[in-house]
Amino acid sequence: MLAYLMQELLERIQSEGKYLGNGILKVDSFLNHQLYPDLTVQMGQAFCERLTTLGVTGISKIITAETSGIAPALTTSIAFNVPLVFARKKRPITMPDGFYSAEAPSHTKGGITTLMISPEYLKAEDKVVVIDDFLASGMTTEALVKAIQQSGANVVGIGAVIEKSFEGGRERLEPLGIPIVSLAVIEKMDEHGIHVKSG
Repeated sequence: MLAYLMQELLERIQSEGKYLGNGILKVDSFLNHQLYPDLTVQMGQAFCERLTTLGVTGISKIITAETSGIAPALTTSIAFNVPLVFARKKRPITMPDGFYSAEAPSHTKGGITTLMISPEYLKAEDKVVVIDDFLASGMTTEALVKAIQQSGANVVGIGAVIEKSFEGGRERLEPLGIPIVSLAVIEKMDEHGIHVKSG
């Protein structure tokens, strides 16, 4: 069932994904800019099924970074029936002091981004799954984990819609001892094409 659910994702990466050079994969047509509701719902269901199979239970929050991680994280939160919290990149005036934060480099925008989570929505007793659109270098996910851990909360799972296996993100995160789920894995991409397999 799971393989069937994610077949559309693999097909869209192959047919619509565009390699822009410098390790950048453009998937704006179905993930980062335009979204297909049915496909996005399938992503959440697949994350839920895969994480549950790995023994991840008792989840109380899904956390992602704004903006492109929000859609798959939302459908994952629906599948688990728990709240979604997204880390902010700019502090709103409504966010209280004592927020949790960590810095991560932005591969597509350049520069350093600070990810911030309000203490109102993350407590020490929370069991958290981190969901994002990409797992590349792993530095954004690592920053999210660091921010979450400042609250005392426990990160029990990590999910990425697309993993670029050649950028070493999984190897960077594995020492954390947290289960990692990718729905699609890019093994290689260049001007000749995109080589992708099911995660």
